[in-house]
Amino acid sequence: MTVSKFLDNFEEYFCVWAMVIMTVIVFIQVIMRYVFSNSLSWSEELARFVFLWLSWMGASYAVKKRSHFRVEMFANMIKGKNRIYFEYMILIVWFVFCFFLAWQGTLLLIFLQETGQESAAMRIPMTWPYASVPVGSALMCLRLVVELYKLNKDGLPAPLSPAAEIVE
Repeated sequence: MTVSKFLDNFEEYFCVWAMVIMTVIVFIQVIMRYVFSNSLSWSEELARFVFLWLSWMGASYAVKKRSHFRVEMFANMIKGKNRIYFEYMILIVWFVFCFFLAWQGTLLLIFLQETGQESAAMRIPMTWPYASVPVGSALMCLRLVVELYKLNKDGLPAPLSPAAEIVE
């Protein structure tokens, strides 16, 4: 199994299981609140933290699936080699932004570790939920490097939607 295949499967399984866990936690909280008139103190906080991880890991997986929202109107007006250069520019700017997020997220984690901040309800270190930002951003950086490689090797990918084909 290659690293890419492992990463694909890891992100996908992580996102599926995070969604399942989050749904179960929220369902239990609703039952406790409206059936038993007694809410759990930790469930909302845990669901929020799981949602953070789901969002950032899902963002990384979406890079691989080319599922991030994009406005194609301007890009579709550019043809030939210029379009490939344009795509390189987009991927490089996106990579720099994700690298910046990973770097600043890491600095925030160091700060949180030094201060020892804990969550209100569960009393866990706040480094755990905040770690989703640098981890997800770093994984997006890896995915974007793969996309740059694919663009260099294969050229432009096929359009993702029928609407993109109409504009061209």
